[in-house]
Amino acid sequence: MQKRKSGNPQETAGAIKERLSQTPDFELPSFIESYENDSRSGVIKLVETARRRYEKLQREIARTESLKKYEKEYDNYTYICGIDEAGSGPLAGRVVAAAVILPKDCSILYINDSKQLSAARREELCDQIMAEAVSVQTGMAGHERIDEINILQATYEAMREAVGKLDPRPTLLLNDAVTIPDTDIAQVPIIKGDAKSISIAAASIIAKVTRDRLMVMYDEMYPGYGFAKNKGYGSAEHIAALGRLGPTPIHRRSFISKFV
Repeated sequence: MQKRKSGNPQETAGAIKERLSQTPDFELPSFIESYENDSRSGVIKLVETARRRYEKLQREIARTESLKKYEKEYDNYTYICGIDEAGSGPLAGRVVAAAVILPKDCSILYINDSKQLSAARREELCDQIMAEAVSVQTGMAGHERIDEINILQATYEAMREAVGKLDPRPTLLLNDAVTIPDTDIAQVPIIKGDAKSISIAAASIIAKVTRDRLMVMYDEMYPGYGFAKNKGYGSAEHIAALGRLGPTPIHRRSFISKFV
């Protein structure tokens, strides 16, 4: 592309600024090439902004590639599945497990441990993962099951449910820290796996978004506990509401005995 001459008045700095705002990150090199010889101070600043944006993109690409360490190490397995859960600690609501098989050439950026992402970013990534993954499934265990067999065993049940619904069937499970009992699929437990494996991180996002949406729904059904905001965790508002209103049908009795 022909570079602009220094001080070319045919395109205003305002128009160039608008063009930059509409330029996707992957097209920034072309923008930089077009305007890097323009000597106007405003345009020089815009080019520097474009360079910083592109450098940030390159850092994100490198970070995402680093998250594929385990996927590359076990590349001989055809279908690698990441597994994680959300909701093991709250006083109310279900525990949700997610199982995600990403394509081998997955290029989704910004996937990370769901706790490191904003709610808006999680929602955006959830939709993208659902659209691009080979297969995504969730499993759940409700408050009654959690009270009956304890949270760990209920989590294992939810994980087995999620894995069992996948199509195709996974050939390797990458798990966040745990080894799931009663499954004949090869497993690799990874401590802090949601920060080390792109598959587990993707599962953490699906599990978190799925459960958060449930808690927003429960907030409408059982107002006064702040479920949409605290997601069932033991916030001061939630504990105060327990004392004032008593437990709802979705509270885990084995978790709230010291509050009620």
